[in-house]
Parts: sequence; C-alpha cells; structure tokens
Amino acid sequence: MTDPDLPPSLDDIAALAATALDRLPAHFADPIRHVPIIVEDFPAADVMRVMALESPFDIMGLYHGVDLASKSGSAASEDLDRIFLYRRPILDYWCETAESLSHVVAHVLIHEIGHHFGLSDDDMEAIEAGT
Repeated sequence: MTDPDLPPSLDDIAALAATALDRLPAHFADPIRHVPIIVEDFPAADVMRVMALESPFDIMGLYHGVDLASKSGSAASEDLDRIFLYRRPILDYWCETAESLSHVVAHVLIHEIGHHFGLSDDDMEAIEAGT
C-alpha cells in the first residue's frame, strides 16, 4: 500500500489481484491471463440498472463476457471478456470482516474467474481452499 494513512487505491487493489492471480494453480490462472482485470471504484450505472442493484455496494466484482462453456470455437464474441473488481465495495466488506484485504481481493477474483469457466460456487470454494 502506498500510504498507510490513506485507503488502498485502485492501483493497490490491482496489485493485490495480480498477486492473487500469480498464486492460483496454473490450470486455473493461465487461461485467464488474457482477460483484463479492471479495478473501478463502483459498478457503472448500466450495470446497476441491468443487475437491479439497490446500492453500488451490493457487488464487489463482475465477470463480463461469455463463459467458456457457452463459447463456440467459430462464434465471435460481440464483447471482450473482462473482470471488474469494485474497490469501494471491497473495502467496505474488508472493514466489516476480520479478513485480510489480500484474502478478500483473492476471493472476489476467484469467484469472477470461476464465472469465466462456468464453475459452480462449490468448485470455486475448492479452488480457493487450495490457494
């Protein structure tokens, strides 16, 4: 973290996500390395509307794209795959729990990567337990 008197920045969260990605098993992390991980303070207004969120704090991360199970080799995606991490909701959750910030970021990242693979919550929990 840059300054211990300031909340972690967007870059700080991105650095924690990069470290978390490097710690994941290669068979899980390598296929996702081409997918941009974008850290923003909050979800965009259109995300809020489409997901019918009551508050921008209701979501810590989002996988945007077509999961691997739904993609066909010949079909071109209309939109690029991306993973969004939302700094303010992540920090809010971190402040409310006794978990380390690196653990919270890793948890959200694993969950969003799991959506890319089309994994169940149980599968994602098993991956997280193994890191």
